[in-house]
Amino acid sequence: MTTETVNQAPAVPVKQLKTNRGLLKYILLSIITFGIYPLVIWSSVSTDINIIASRYDGKKTMHYCLLAFIFTGLTFGIAPFVWYHRLYARVGNELNRRGISYSIGAGTFWGWYILGMLICVGPFIAIHKLFKAMNLLSADYNVNG
Repeated sequence: MTTETVNQAPAVPVKQLKTNRGLLKYILLSIITFGIYPLVIWSSVSTDINIIASRYDGKKTMHYCLLAFIFTGLTFGIAPFVWYHRLYARVGNELNRRGISYSIGAGTFWGWYILGMLICVGPFIAIHKLFKAMNLLSADYNVNG
């Protein structure tokens, strides 16, 4: 009688995700590319959160280009609020699931991004927090899958 052991390979990342998102780079490249870089970075964020979290939470974040070019106009500008709310919440949930101690969630979007517009720097703080959270998640994913 032979016994076969099934070797389970550790979760291997599909690909190495970027961990170099930053606010200053975002602002400078947005200016230099006349607004094209934000499409690239937000598309990357939406793709990366799907790679990182979809197998655990069963959700899928809509690709940013689809949101920007189709749904924003169809919903008279309401869809981005829903998209960002869900993105920030999903990133926060994944940080918690992975045990990474960094606080972000839907409240970060509504507090810093929306209400923070009153002090002008709020949206920049919200974007910085999201980029930092995505860098942490990507770094963890690159190591642990």
